[in-house]
Amino acid sequence: MTENDSSTREDTVADSPGDQNTFDIVILGGGSGGYACALRAVQLGLSVALIEKGKVGGTCLHNGCIPTKALLHSAEVADETRHSENYGVKATFEGIDMAAVNAYKDGVIDRLYKGLQGLIKSGGITVVEGEGVLVAKDTVEVDGQRYTGKNVVLATGSYARSLPGLEIGGRVVTSEEALTMSEVPERVVIIGGSVIGVEFASVWKSFGADVTIIEALPTLVPLEDPTLSKNLERAFRKRKIAFKTGTKFSGVEQTDSGVIVTLEDGKTIETDLVLVAVGRGPNGNGNGFEEVGVTVDRGWVPTDERLHTNVDGVYAVGDLVPGLQLAHRGFAHGIFVAEEIAGLNPQPVLDPGIPRVTYCDPELASVGITEPQAKEKYGDDNVETVEYNLGGNGKSQILGTAGVIKLVREKDGPIVGVHMIGARYGEQVGEASLIVNWEAYPEDVAQLIHAHPTQNEALGEAALALAGKPLHSHA
Repeated sequence: MTENDSSTREDTVADSPGDQNTFDIVILGGGSGGYACALRAVQLGLSVALIEKGKVGGTCLHNGCIPTKALLHSAEVADETRHSENYGVKATFEGIDMAAVNAYKDGVIDRLYKGLQGLIKSGGITVVEGEGVLVAKDTVEVDGQRYTGKNVVLATGSYARSLPGLEIGGRVVTSEEALTMSEVPERVVIIGGSVIGVEFASVWKSFGADVTIIEALPTLVPLEDPTLSKNLERAFRKRKIAFKTGTKFSGVEQTDSGVIVTLEDGKTIETDLVLVAVGRGPNGNGNGFEEVGVTVDRGWVPTDERLHTNVDGVYAVGDLVPGLQLAHRGFAHGIFVAEEIAGLNPQPVLDPGIPRVTYCDPELASVGITEPQAKEKYGDDNVETVEYNLGGNGKSQILGTAGVIKLVREKDGPIVGVHMIGARYGEQVGEASLIVNWEAYPEDVAQLIHAHPTQNEALGEAALALAGKPLHSHA
């Protein structure tokens, strides 16, 4: 669910009295997981009540995925303008107009929101505006009104986390406040070097800010394959984005003129703004879950692989469920639960098969397990890898991007991990997802014809190399 929003609501709001408030499914939360569940359920002939205290679409549409990627596209245009002469085009970069950037971003959100509202309305879904509380295993209460479901789906999402000693306010912000800023800060310190941190670092550097990332773990994007972390760090050094890894902060002091960030080693950094980007926490507390017997662990709601909670008839989806926090995971969860309730016996949604993209410049895209994870699973001697450098890819040369594609396979077995870095490589993650989820062998991919010149053909080249017949790369 998103925060409360005071703007005009156009959703279909339930006002049906008494016994009409009984449904096949009552969904608490209208984000990616909740609304996907609702849409699929009505397709399958089920009646649905969708309860949301903010705007349907949730964090992803209004405060996360869509607005951040709009900012990143503006950042890309800024960089292309700065470097236009590299391509024989004379253009002048005059600066960033944040009011216009925000208008562009908000326009994208508004168009998508109106489209989603149309889908919800045409589907006949009863949308209930307000904050819902689970008062029984089959009942959610909103402003004194009760809605009963043969099944209940918990889809309350997540919130921007902070750390002890980091009070949000003033010049210390989370990603949600950062998305609505009216000016570009001159200096920014970002605490956290994972997805949110490196994406905002990329945006603000392109917009002209001096950026420093503080990451407690040894590398940037520490959950990715080490090859991607190494290549991203190299790219950020080239872009003059400063970062300190293996470093923890110990305190933040706001002054009249800025913020002083103190690190554990006693060093200080003076800055104009601090972005707290230490991940998102699950919204599992304060909604009545525990009171009706649903297991809640530090805000998370554990489920089995079929997304059942410990309470019969109650399911949980999306960021509330331990694992990857990705909008498309929640979306897939929602569809799965609707089909599960309808008795279709769908295939479980497993985290290792879910594609992951980090939309900084250069982009990171991956599916499956990393090389260290593969060695832990299969043994050091039973893992084979190949790295294909984008220096041999024609389209990447045209675009002026550097990067690498790394394939990880079980020895004499299928490809179990695809890890890519380079401009626009998020767009190549679809084939990578098919490769991993269909347990393709390098020879299977190598025989497929990849169009030339595309960045996509780099995947084919990497597969050729792993199959033992490299062409545009060294053996």
